[in-house]
Amino acid sequence: MTILAIDTSNYVLGVALLEDNQVLGEYITNLKKNHSVRIMPAIQTLMKDCERVPADLTKIVVAKGPGSYTGVRIGVTVAKTLAWTLNIPLVGISSLEILAAGTGRYLDGYVSPIFDARRGQVYTALYQYQNGNLTAVKKDQLVMLADWAEDLKEMDKPILFVGNDLSIHQAKIDEILGKKTIFSSITEHNPRPAELAWLGQDKPGEDLHSFVPNYIRLAEAEAKWLEAKGKILNG
Repeated sequence: MTILAIDTSNYVLGVALLEDNQVLGEYITNLKKNHSVRIMPAIQTLMKDCERVPADLTKIVVAKGPGSYTGVRIGVTVAKTLAWTLNIPLVGISSLEILAAGTGRYLDGYVSPIFDARRGQVYTALYQYQNGNLTAVKKDQLVMLADWAEDLKEMDKPILFVGNDLSIHQAKIDEILGKKTIFSSITEHNPRPAELAWLGQDKPGEDLHSFVPNYIRLAEAEAKWLEAKGKILNG
């Protein structure tokens, strides 16, 4: 089995090839650049360096959000197109789950990945490894960071926070949770596409036609458009 993993859900762009439980290669950048221009060259470079061709691929695994609306859309669109063209399965994985998978494997506690959502809000969730399997203790959600930290006071084990946006919220987390908290190293903030491939390797393929990103909330422009459309229809 040769799996191509694609993650463009935030500033980090990541692609990886996983084959027969071996990571053949990864490409990761954390830059404020246009993913739509860079994602296909990144895939092509990785495939060439690993001496693989599209016909070798047996599954596509993509980060389906939450995150940047445009970023998530780009990754999902590319993944769906490749899966459709090659007639191979497509699997979507939570963008938050990828971060948790890479940092919580040897932790006796919980992992809370953080993506900033502006105005004091974050995309987050709570994960824990149980019997070697990553489990969602609290589902992916959009929440005020202060409310989230207060909610985590009830947890009975340390909580590891991870993510490139952690510096924005670290002081508030520390203020509310104190000694319960562990903050990951900067070298762990980028989600690894190899972890994405690993999370999706045993999951069944999803229906390509109905597969959509998980934005958690609508983009502001979409919400305003739907609101305006509703007013027009209702007279």
